Parts: sequence; structure tokens; C-alpha cells
Amino acid sequence: MLNKNKKNNDLMEKIVSLCKRRGFVFPGSEIYGGFAGTYDWGHLGVALKRNVTDAWNKAMQNHRNMTFLDSSIFTSGKVWEASGHVSNFSDPLVICNICKEKSRADHLLENAGVKADEKLSELNINKIFDENRGTIKCPKCGGKDFGKVQASNLLATSNLGMLDGKENQVYLRGETAQGIYINYKNVLDTGFVSIPFGIAQIGKAFRNEISPRQFLFRKREFEQMEMQYFCHPSEAIKNYEIWKEERMEYYKKMGINPKKLRFKPHENLVFYAKAACDIEYEFPFGWSELEGVHYRGDYDLTQHQKFSSVDMQFYDEETKEKYIPHIVETSVGVDRTVLMVLCDAYCEDKIGKNERIVLKLNPKLSPIVCAVSPLLKNKPELVEYANTKVYAPLKAEFGRVIWDDNGNIGKRYRRQDEIGTPFCIVIDFDTLADDTVTVRDRDTAKQERIKVENLKKYIKEKIN
Repeated sequence: MLNKNKKNNDLMEKIVSLCKRRGFVFPGSEIYGGFAGTYDWGHLGVALKRNVTDAWNKAMQNHRNMTFLDSSIFTSGKVWEASGHVSNFSDPLVICNICKEKSRADHLLENAGVKADEKLSELNINKIFDENRGTIKCPKCGGKDFGKVQASNLLATSNLGMLDGKENQVYLRGETAQGIYINYKNVLDTGFVSIPFGIAQIGKAFRNEISPRQFLFRKREFEQMEMQYFCHPSEAIKNYEIWKEERMEYYKKMGINPKKLRFKPHENLVFYAKAACDIEYEFPFGWSELEGVHYRGDYDLTQHQKFSSVDMQFYDEETKEKYIPHIVETSVGVDRTVLMVLCDAYCEDKIGKNERIVLKLNPKLSPIVCAVSPLLKNKPELVEYANTKVYAPLKAEFGRVIWDDNGNIGKRYRRQDEIGTPFCIVIDFDTLADDTVTVRDRDTAKQERIKVENLKKYIKEKIN
């Protein structure tokens, strides 16, 4: 087990190193010593993230009764009071009495080999923590002297504007879903949709995480892809099952290894939930939640109706029935999806006797579709041909095309393998004679000669 854990830790470190080395992800505020739980996306990370969100958007657009929203990050504090986030959205915080390091009590229990449900009440987790104090160590100083476990609210706050001469404290949204709920009536009143229908949204969310960890998996600032499906109460459980299967199939179509995906039903449902499960992925640090699929009942709309005094009921003209719709939710983090894609694609193998690192990304998700290289960069005729006849047309067609003439061909191949580029196109002296180029496949390293006039068609067939 120790060897397996070390191997998995090593894999995670390799992925983190690759992300920085090749420009996917950089540590936040690195030149000032870093800022825990924050990361900056580099040029390749931006492209990969955009491809991930585009794929999700396309999947949602395939539904004829789907609408889209981009709600505000700042909202009235009453939104979070109504949703229950102000009173119930917390993590168990414990402070080391020796070095004053703040940690999540459930994470310390987990590190000590003690199973603790993250949803346990403050009283229960205090009891479990007290029973195991002798085995729990501070991750910073190694000490075993801790204070009492306390509930720490996860809502991040900011000061916005002035109210009665004082700065007005507001909450940064802890999830994007509430922006959908408070706009449900606005969308319905536009007249373009009726029950059942969905509202999909991609947007930033913020959480005051005590101990962010595992790279992109648990951050303080992150991006969510959420869809709330509003339906008749009698149809909700059926729609819940449909969305479960659809979302699992989505990841398989993305090319994710199905052996590393599974459903995990929630054992302890929150009081308002009718059914809930996670789609989990086997990350290097173990099976963890990728996406949640929840049947939330009418709790959210009922709460906002209560706190706002706005009628959230839907009137069905055909049946003359009036009711508050029930909601089925799918919620997944962009950052977690990117991390899953990177973990699933990372590979170390050999080409002949040469070892290499390669990201075997689905071509639809690859930051770069192809790299164009003149065999020799000091030969003007090769450079001119490569630039005008190959690079420029492909760049105009696909956008995600890179020029690479740095180092010898072998080094270029290794570099493009590491960033997951599916095809490397090389222009050599034979090209000048017969208008063919060498196209090298990332996964197999096989090469074939392709007519320049057929390159667009060849690449389209491969990436679609």
C-alpha cells in the first residue's frame, strides 16, 4: 500500500510539474511566495479549459429546452440567507495550539486513517476528533495539541460600496446555482420555454477553504458548470435517472477511461434532497467527486419564495394546475474536469529505446491541434513554404495551430508530445518537389506523407 501511495503521489507531482513547465497552470502569486488555493492559467491551460467548457456547452445545447444564463457574482445577502449558506455552509476547523496552523478536522482524521463523514455535525466530529487526538498530527509542525473543532463558514466575503457611511459587506457566490434559481421566473417569463426546461451556466464561485489541496481539485476560486432542470414533481425522479446516465455517458464520449469512472450514491442525504449521487473519478489521490447529480425537490424555489415574497409557482394552462417545479441539478467544476482530463491522458512510454512523456488527450480537447515545422529553420525556402502553404491556411481553419522550429525534430516531437498535440507536420526538401508533408501521429509515432491540399480534410476527419 505504501508503494502504491508513493507511486500515486509521484504521478501527481509529475502532472503538477508538467503543468508549470509547459504553460498549463502556474501557482498563484508565485513571485511573492504563493497564495494557497489559487492558480493562474497559462496559455495552454486557457486553451484546454476553453475546450472543456465548449464541450459542456455543446452537450447542453443539444437539448431543445435548454437555456443559458450568466448571473452576477455579487448578489443580495438575502440570497444566501434564503439558500441556507449563511447558517449551514461550513467546514470543521481546528487550530494547532503549537504553530497555530489551521486545518480541516475531517482531513486530519482522514490522514490519521480515521473515517469521518464530512457532513457530521460539529458535536459528532468533535467527539470523534477527541477520541483520536493521540493519533492526529499537525501537517505543519507534527504536534498533537489541538483546540476545539469549530464550524468555519465557507462563504467568502468582500466589501462593496457604502451603506450609511460604512462599507457594505457582501458575499461572493459560493455556487452558481443560486443565480439560476433567482432568475428562474425571469427566464420563464420571456416566453421561450415552459416546464420542463433547463438553465445552464458556467461561472466563477468562491469558497473560504480552510485547507485547499490536491492541486486543481480543491481551490478557493474556481469555475463551475451547472445545470438546473425544472420539471413537474411527478416527472422529477425519472429526469434524475435520465440526467445521471447522460452525464456519465458524456465523460465516456470525451474519451475518459470508463474503468476510472463510477457512480456513488449519497448515503446521508441533506434534509431537502430526494436523491443524490456523485460521478467519481479515480484520481492519483483516490476516488473523488467529479460531478454531482441531485434531485433537490422544491426546496430552493420555496425558500426564495419565502424570503423574497415573489410567487415561484408555475401555472399550467392545459391542466390548470399550479405548482412549484422540482429541480434536478448537475454540477461539475471546470478545474476538476481539467485535472481529470490531464490525469487520464498522462502517459510515460517508449518510442524505440527513447522514453517520453505524452498527454494522450482527446484531439477535441487538445490545446493545440497540430504543430507545423520546417525541417531546418535556416533554410529560407523551407520556412517560406511552411509558413505560407501550411501554417497560415491551417491556422485560419483551426486556430489551435502552433509554429515550432526550436531544436531538432526529435526535441520538437518530445515537446509536442508533452502538451498533447495530436499531429506534427514537417516540411522538408521533398515537399518542395511534390507538395507532400510528413504527418506524425502523437500516440503511435507513425509517420505518413500527405498532400498539402489534403491536410485540412485529414485533420478534420481525425479530430471529429
